[in-house]
Amino acid sequence: MEIEDLQTFVAVADAGGVSPAARRLGLSKSIVSRRLLRLESELGVQLLARTTRGAALTEAGATFREHAARVSAEIELAREAILPNGDLRGRLRIAMPLTFGPTHFAPMVAELARRHPQLHIHTVYSDRFVDLIAEGFDCAIRVGYLQDSNLVARRIGPIYGKLVASPDYIETHGSPEKPEEIAAHPALMQSMETWQFMDADKIVTIQPQGRFKADSATALVAAAAAGLGIAWLPDCMIHEHVSAGALVPIMMRYPPPPAGAYVVRPPGQHPERKIRVLTELLIEMLEHDPRFAEIRLPNTNGEVFVPAM
Repeated sequence: MEIEDLQTFVAVADAGGVSPAARRLGLSKSIVSRRLLRLESELGVQLLARTTRGAALTEAGATFREHAARVSAEIELAREAILPNGDLRGRLRIAMPLTFGPTHFAPMVAELARRHPQLHIHTVYSDRFVDLIAEGFDCAIRVGYLQDSNLVARRIGPIYGKLVASPDYIETHGSPEKPEEIAAHPALMQSMETWQFMDADKIVTIQPQGRFKADSATALVAAAAAGLGIAWLPDCMIHEHVSAGALVPIMMRYPPPPAGAYVVRPPGQHPERKIRVLTELLIEMLEHDPRFAEIRLPNTNGEVFVPAM
């Protein structure tokens, strides 16, 4: 029984069909189908029921999938343990936010590929909420305030943010001075969300309202600069606009608590070594990346500190 056949079967079972599994594995559909047939012939049972919509596990297939997944994981751990000089190999699929993922995180992933030439990395950039398990990702990088889920998350660094508006908006409509005044202003949001602010040692939670929503922080930066309302945005997205005067931080007496950047992965007792190495590299590089520093307003001279680029 070939380990590649087991891994292919697990991929097809999780993806729900030969075609999506082939895309995840980077193989042709004919190779995937051949491996499945060989495995079923070896076992003498049907593992998958082929349908027009894909493939569904039979009762035997559902039972065998759990054993096959454990065996595949153990074999991968054994392979990694005997690689010379700690080299990584195999395939790593990462879901990355489209907002500042290509500009801020992509160089860090490229560094991982440089250090580990046997590792095949496939990164998908999207601001939508990716289902790691259903779509076959090893891990994802997510930014903000994490919602409760069954995923395992590790924080890799802080993400500072501020409430901002354009000078024209402030001149025309004023700006909120306290969290409760936010309700009088149109909020620019990614979805129906809550905003949090620190009032000394207390956290104040606000439910903003507004007509402009976008699933991209880049779009919200543009809307704020155009004077459409107020927005909570990460410092690493607005530093140039603040430096140029296109956006002005507001309500500075009530700063938002720092959000975070996280590596999240499907649940499991032990993360694969390639995920651990990626996580440690991101922690190392984020700590020394000035673009993730906090914009401090103002200093003792009344000047604005903006992270260097």
